[in-house]
Amino acid sequence: MGSKNKLIRFKENETFNNVFQPKREEVVSGVFPLKGKWNSDFFKNDHPLIVELGCGKGEYSVGLAQKYPEKNFVGIDIKGARFWRGAKTAVENGLENVAFVRTQIELIDHVFAKNEVDEIWITFPDPQIKYKRTKHRMTNPDFLEMYKNILKNSGLVHLKTDSEFMHGYTLGLLQGQGHDILYSNHNIYVNEGSPDEVTAIQTFYEKQYLEINKAITYIRFKIK
Repeated sequence: MGSKNKLIRFKENETFNNVFQPKREEVVSGVFPLKGKWNSDFFKNDHPLIVELGCGKGEYSVGLAQKYPEKNFVGIDIKGARFWRGAKTAVENGLENVAFVRTQIELIDHVFAKNEVDEIWITFPDPQIKYKRTKHRMTNPDFLEMYKNILKNSGLVHLKTDSEFMHGYTLGLLQGQGHDILYSNHNIYVNEGSPDEVTAIQTFYEKQYLEINKAITYIRFKIK
């Protein structure tokens, strides 16, 4: 994508009422206005709040919002030019139960309050295979602790990935730390039993993986 297109998308994002692009300083300083008030001030209901981390083009957040109008969704990504597509689709389709925030995933506990979130979706994260990149792996112990902080006690985490490494790493970590693994499938389109929303919604990259017969994996778990 050219820099001109990116600028156009950034500008258009500013016109969408479902997009928030706070400065890092604003988030870190604790003055992000919707923290703890997503349902009361933005969605204006008391529906379950679901967050997608690394939402990319926003296909999953939008797909879930269409499938579950009785739930609220927030997609998080640092690249606003990517989720522009999802935000625009939501606006064009009148979806009022989905929003997007441009920020780093490491800052989500500044965007959501303690016990504010019902579910977290992690869709196709970079597996960060090299050891020195472990701190950026989105299911490492530090991230799990952060998720636990913003999740309700009954909160769920969903991991959908094409990386066998990420799938295996996460399963091993969850078992080692005694978290509750509620469901696991290392090839959701071959092995039966995956929840409908796991197979019914496919991202742009997921479709590419399927074309080359790459297995898509899924884990649903609770952090103790």
